[in-house]
Amino acid sequence: MDLFSMAKQNNSSAPLADRMRPRNFDEFFGQEHIVGKGKLLRRAIEADRLSSCIFYGPPGCGKTSLASIVANVCSAHFEKLNAVTAGVGEVREIIASASERQKLYGKSTFLLLDECHRWSKAQSDALLPALENGTIRLIGSTTENPYISLTRALVSRCRIFEFKPLTSEDIRKAVLSALEDKERGFGNMDITVDEDAIKHIVYTSSGDVRSALNALELAVLTTKPDSEGRIRVTLSIAEESIQKPVIAMDESLFYDMLSAFCKSLRGSDPDAAVYWAMRLIEGGADPRIIARRMIAHSSEDVGLADPMALLQANAAMEAVEKLGYPECRLALTQAIIYICTSPKSNSVVCALESAAADASIWAGVPAHLSDSHYSGHQELGRGVGYKYPHDYEGHFVEQQYLPDELKDKKYYQPSDQGYEKKIKEKAENAKHY
Repeated sequence: MDLFSMAKQNNSSAPLADRMRPRNFDEFFGQEHIVGKGKLLRRAIEADRLSSCIFYGPPGCGKTSLASIVANVCSAHFEKLNAVTAGVGEVREIIASASERQKLYGKSTFLLLDECHRWSKAQSDALLPALENGTIRLIGSTTENPYISLTRALVSRCRIFEFKPLTSEDIRKAVLSALEDKERGFGNMDITVDEDAIKHIVYTSSGDVRSALNALELAVLTTKPDSEGRIRVTLSIAEESIQKPVIAMDESLFYDMLSAFCKSLRGSDPDAAVYWAMRLIEGGADPRIIARRMIAHSSEDVGLADPMALLQANAAMEAVEKLGYPECRLALTQAIIYICTSPKSNSVVCALESAAADASIWAGVPAHLSDSHYSGHQELGRGVGYKYPHDYEGHFVEQQYLPDELKDKKYYQPSDQGYEKKIKEKAENAKHY
């Protein structure tokens, strides 16, 4: 379907989501942070002063719909490409036509590029001169983080606008609008949709209005009218039409959610940590990733403040390996909660980083600590003067273990958290530190 053909957009044979695509800002739902009244993007569009930009956000949040509004409002000529199918040759043809159009009629050209994260470096490089001299203004649409998926040269010439998933209220308004619209929706049909059915469609769409409208259309078109000719969509019909929330997770979102999980562990929030773990797994992440991060964080963020945290994390990993998914979820959740509710200390990671930084310093092994398991070691002074701790009271004796160059270094500094407080007290009493 041609995005900018109103005739085709109103074609009753087109999918409901396409027919209900907003034609102006009054019909556009969501994204108030960028297209609300008085916001920069909206002002630029309404004033026909929009420069090259990239719309970035999850599926079904309005990126293509806003592009169609731009096409309806702005006076420029519009071309549309899909980065998956378009080649460098097509790009050059569009640039040539745009250049000719600008010279003859003084009319600028917008290039709308869907799936722009699939744009190759060669394609991007072919477009850059036209962006630089203003022959082409780009509107890219992508679900991937443009700062990661696009070339730096292309990103630097565009303004990035991030779209958010639509709220439940936005989705609800879109569904009700489709039911009431007599021109493009189901307003001319005798349809009743139960309130719990609407709530189910809204909830399971996960912020994707396209998913919600597709589910509504499927429910309506597959439900037989009753004796009075009325179509009634019940909860059970809605559940069949959209069986599971749409969980989208590209590479960028995966790392964002993994970061949120790790920071929730460190921040002692078991509710958030369990949620992000399940969100990752339901989105397709390997449960072993969750277990590996817990093993790392049980030392990094808990450490000796509660040594059991590491055992819990390792037990969770073993459950993942031996039980598999979904049975391992219980062990994962138990370990997550344990780590979150454990006292926190980063003394282990501080000791590691400090020692690792000094590891590059050349330092000889003190003679009394050197290997003495060979004949003649005494003549070389190896092992001479070593004090065997078990020969002394308390199985401890003061002697130098670090090399001379680092003999006054203190890598491990016990905190006052949890079990580490006892370690600190024991160490001080025994004069270990």
